Amino acid sequence: MELKYHAAYFKEPDGWFVVKLLDFPGVFSQGKTLKSARWMIRDALKSMAEAMAEDGESLPRPNSKAKSGKAAKADFREIIRLSTRFQTAGIK
Repeated sequence: MELKYHAAYFKEPDGWFVVKLLDFPGVFSQGKTLKSARWMIRDALKSMAEAMAEDGESLPRPNSKAKSGKAAKADFREIIRLSTRFQTAGIK
């Protein structure tokens, strides 16, 4: 099963990138470079999904219309794919 979540990246004044998944509450990260932030958010998503699955929780349903107050001003946006290979309780 593959789920597609939506990420928004924001470049901070100090040069770091902060990234938030708009349709998966609680998943965010940062990186010194855009490349690093992209890697870190994928790792954060994978870790959160695995933890939720282990606890028997459902993963949030991806929502292409998910928004954040700052999302319109994102410096970069992309879809993050999550391929699951574990048994989940389902999708909300």
